[in-house]
Amino acid sequence: MSSINYSEKIPNNVNLSEDRTLQRALEQWQPNYLSWWNDMGPDGSQNFDVYLRTAISVDPQGWAQFGHVKMPDYRWGIFMNPAEQDRKIHFGDHKGEAAWQDVPGEYRANLRRIIVTQGDTEPASVEQQRHLGLTCPSQYDLRNLFQVNVEEGRHLWAMVYLLHKYFGRDGREEGEALLERRSGQQDNPRILEAFNEETPDWLSFFMFTYFTDRDGKFQLCALAESSFDPLARTTKFMLTEEAHHMFVGESGISRVIQRTCQMMNELKTDDPKKLREAGVIDLPTIQRYLNFHFSVTIDLFGADQSSNAATFYNTGLKGRFEEGKRNDDHLLKGQTYKVLEVQGDRLMEKEVPMLNALNEVLRDDYIKDSISGVERWNKVIEKAGIPFRLTVPHKAFHRNIGALAGVKVSPEGRVVSDAEWKAKVGEWLPTAEDRAFVASLMGRVVEPGKFANWIAPPVMGINRQPVDFEYVRFN
Repeated sequence: MSSINYSEKIPNNVNLSEDRTLQRALEQWQPNYLSWWNDMGPDGSQNFDVYLRTAISVDPQGWAQFGHVKMPDYRWGIFMNPAEQDRKIHFGDHKGEAAWQDVPGEYRANLRRIIVTQGDTEPASVEQQRHLGLTCPSQYDLRNLFQVNVEEGRHLWAMVYLLHKYFGRDGREEGEALLERRSGQQDNPRILEAFNEETPDWLSFFMFTYFTDRDGKFQLCALAESSFDPLARTTKFMLTEEAHHMFVGESGISRVIQRTCQMMNELKTDDPKKLREAGVIDLPTIQRYLNFHFSVTIDLFGADQSSNAATFYNTGLKGRFEEGKRNDDHLLKGQTYKVLEVQGDRLMEKEVPMLNALNEVLRDDYIKDSISGVERWNKVIEKAGIPFRLTVPHKAFHRNIGALAGVKVSPEGRVVSDAEWKAKVGEWLPTAEDRAFVASLMGRVVEPGKFANWIAPPVMGINRQPVDFEYVRFN
């Protein structure tokens, strides 16, 4: 069992105390991190005792313990999966060589950029979710929000450790900059556009944790293949925590749907106006939110053709999702992949070199994974006997990056005129009225075991606790 040393100022399983210079640098970064958390972490929650899960080892059988803790006292630390003996690089130009324990000079700039971009998403999502606690639908949900927040904070620590340990002064400066950017700020925004969007309500939060944290899963899986062993080991451990974030999103939307279907059956209506008057979120509105979050998230994979993606793969910095399970040569020279382009008023497929299309390969893997969860939501609707299906929009819908940027495409994948887009966009994406209605439902419910009217209770509580357990103690 790879246990974590909690007697240290910075809990870790990377023998931090043996590198005094690094330890001092991180101990200097720590107060700045806590100051960022106090300024930009969950609003007004500093004194709550929250029933949180903390890693105590990186062993999958026993890595977490639960207990009430104040969030600023959460034991953020630096944890890596155990090293794999004699690990070899298994893709790209260095295939067959020993995995790197240090950063090769020629790849330094690209590796730093990858780590900084990943690192920047972590504090960004905490900032985006900062005010959600003030409108939580239950204590159970409030606790889940806080768990997601502290783990995003820990993922930031993971990336900052790599920057400090392997990138010297540049890395330390990048670590400072990660605490200086702000989600949605005009002068100094977060690096990726989706992380500058507001998360104004809990329907958005559940969609974000389902779709955007799933992007996190796929990016982390691609980095877990990296030839730079410390990055691969760090991201593998982060994935154990990312799974919980996606669960929060998937189960959250599932419970919203369940409550809506219950009300549809009680009132014997599918009229959105009547359902809204009854205080639940109608299914067409859920579909529009889904369309928005899915389309914003698939842009995060980058342009469909990218020389950077080819470089990252050839040089061994970033693999494909589940690289080891694919039965090709893991070099990909001469192989092709289909991407979409617009010809006239039609979407057409064209073959391009696979190495240049690796963003699209990852995006397509992500889309398959996303669809399976949406199908689970459809089962809830089916079970209620309601003839409605949620669908994932076409991947060309509402895109702002790559060859499809700005092309007007319907959710079904039909290229439409500007006039048709303007006439129908209110059926496809959330309107100001939708957002105002959802916002109007967001009252704060914190009595143990009580839930807002628009969401069903979960089937079970956290860590085998009852649903009406006191997950958050307000001191």
